[in-house]
Amino acid sequence: MSEAKTGAQETVLVVEDDPTLRLGLKKALRSAGYRVIDAATGPSGLETALAEPPDLVLLDVMLPGKNGFEVCQELRRRTTELPIIMLTAKGEEEDRVRGLRLGADDYVVKPFGLLELLARVDAALRRGRLAARELQAVQFGDVVVDFRSHTLTKAGQPIKVTALEMKLLRYFLRHEGTLIPRQRILDAVWGADYFGTDRTVDNFINRLRGKLEDDPRQPRYLVTVRGAGYRFSRTVTEP
Repeated sequence: MSEAKTGAQETVLVVEDDPTLRLGLKKALRSAGYRVIDAATGPSGLETALAEPPDLVLLDVMLPGKNGFEVCQELRRRTTELPIIMLTAKGEEEDRVRGLRLGADDYVVKPFGLLELLARVDAALRRGRLAARELQAVQFGDVVVDFRSHTLTKAGQPIKVTALEMKLLRYFLRHEGTLIPRQRILDAVWGADYFGTDRTVDNFINRLRGKLEDDPRQPRYLVTVRGAGYRFSRTVTEP
């Protein structure tokens, strides 16, 4: 469960306006070894997350002041690494997709079991800990990327790569298997203040594909999820 076992207790921020549910979540998380802070409104949740950055946010959708979608979007403008799990009473696909597109890492539909929720919290934090470790050398297929020496080879042949392309590739590797919307990629790699468009991301993705893929027109590692964004995996995805 929590890193508390090794002396580094992880903090979970619970943003939930229902006082009974909020108390229940706090008790369950504390029993699992987490430090818990909480907020009852969207604005106070956002303020708390920015003033006292947690390791993970449990974020209700229906909140007074700012709804969970708005809070999630604002948090993603400020940080790309913070795990966010949305709590929603709505099970419609449209709401789930909206949350994921705005940057949520996972969602749980109410009513939910505490064991399931704790398992999702643990999994999200574990992914975060792995992502926080600096990547050094990575191999997939016949591609070898060494971030220490800033080099990339394919089938043993050196490939020229720019600093921005390496930064983009590192970001995908640190979020391997995750569907990432274009705007989130743009904010994370170019910065939230950069004035760019989806086309900026698409152009750089195409450049990377030309260096990583055997056939860039039918990518197997860096794939497009139509209407949603991109997903990278070192496990080959058949076209």
